[in-house]
Amino acid sequence: MPKGLVIASTAPPSGPIAAVPGLGVGGALGKTGFAWAIFEWARNPYYILIVIYIFAPYFARDIMGADILASGTLEGLDPETATRTANAQGQAAIASVTKWAGLIAALTAPFLGAALDRGGRRKPLLAFLLGVIAAMSWLLWYAIPGEEGLPTGVVMAVLVIAYVCFTYSEVMHNSMLTAAGEPRSLPMISGLGLGLGNLAATIMFIGLVGLFVLPAAIGWPFSEPQFGFDLERFEHIRIVGPLCAVWLALFAIPFFLNAKDPGVKGANWTVAAIDGAKAVVRTVREAAKYRELFKFLIARMFYADAMAALLALAAVYVALFLEWGFLEMISYAIFASAWAFGGGLFGGWLDTKVGVKAALIIEIFGMVLAFAIQLSVTQETLLFGLIANYQIWDGLVFQTLSDLVYLGLVSVVAVTATASISSSRAMLVQLAPPGRSGEFFGLYAIAGTITVWMGPLLVEMFTSAFNDQRIGMASIAILFAIGLVLLTSVSMKNAESAN
Repeated sequence: MPKGLVIASTAPPSGPIAAVPGLGVGGALGKTGFAWAIFEWARNPYYILIVIYIFAPYFARDIMGADILASGTLEGLDPETATRTANAQGQAAIASVTKWAGLIAALTAPFLGAALDRGGRRKPLLAFLLGVIAAMSWLLWYAIPGEEGLPTGVVMAVLVIAYVCFTYSEVMHNSMLTAAGEPRSLPMISGLGLGLGNLAATIMFIGLVGLFVLPAAIGWPFSEPQFGFDLERFEHIRIVGPLCAVWLALFAIPFFLNAKDPGVKGANWTVAAIDGAKAVVRTVREAAKYRELFKFLIARMFYADAMAALLALAAVYVALFLEWGFLEMISYAIFASAWAFGGGLFGGWLDTKVGVKAALIIEIFGMVLAFAIQLSVTQETLLFGLIANYQIWDGLVFQTLSDLVYLGLVSVVAVTATASISSSRAMLVQLAPPGRSGEFFGLYAIAGTITVWMGPLLVEMFTSAFNDQRIGMASIAILFAIGLVLLTSVSMKNAESAN
């Protein structure tokens, strides 16, 4: 059995941590493995629908952008310039939300992770975190343009709180991965979870289209939007908040019933938190002892946060820059989520074929290449002006060559991004010392959040400085390049011998 794959603890909360051989049993479809994966079926639609595809573009364009245009601050500009400026400021506002949430999580997640290695059961804390996410998600129904709904600042605070709790829940859930199945099955279990999360989002997207969007557009499959929803009041968009809240509460139940909790029953969380904080400080001081692991975490600090910024802002960018309407946006979301489902499974498969490091390099390179080509697409041209855009057909959505090329590239980004998340988790499991999965998944979280605020900050700064969304998005490539270069220097062989 490879060293470092079985990572768990049954030691006293204030004492040393010891590895327990054979903690995880079974495969991806086993009772505990599938229960671990089903958690992402329940939770991840929040991130996909609200943070990426549906709510964030709505907030940027129809709340922030509309408020800026209505405020009169852009008077004197021609309509096209005013709209572009309002859109850029809306994108910057969403980047600001992600920036502050990432900063809070970055300063606290490693200590949470270290406490998990020494603390009690994860499930009660996870239940609390999911409850907060569900409550914040429900409040988004009241995010209405104008003075009728919640103030803009309150909506942004709700998004920050939910984002931080989502990150905490991710640390806790990831720290339970080694208990979900036998070591050789962990990449597939990780990939299955990501795939199920995207499949759940795809089902929800299709439901939104069938119940509200298509009836309003073409009177099919119903003559009018269901439940009396008023699309002019954005009720078909705002409903994603309550929908994700109910989905989360309902489908988290199988996880709590069947997932294996590696925590110590009756452990003292206060002692665990103190000891965990000391362990984080000690680990950072002893970074040379875990050289390959820290090289990986530093690499991830750049590439994963660039990806997080890309995913969090891509839908906002395309909605504003290519001016896609809601039907196009939700079709785009369905298309991307369907491909991302396959990406989770692809990541687990590729890990077993070429190894997690090689798989990760392939996935990141593919994602960056597709992203670069996406940035070459405008409403007028493709490939930075080499090809003129033109209309392909007169259907409901994606009528031009630019639309279709951008959409096709989305499939590459969706597959490679999801696969890279799966491969990154598997690589951390291989690199982490036995018995310290929580602590290192906490550091893994900070490596995935410390530039979650820097990435959006770059986008915010470049977008505002140049008043150009494309230049703002292009700044993310800086982080991708640094992360990829550092990743190539990580030695898996040396890491295994160290453990």
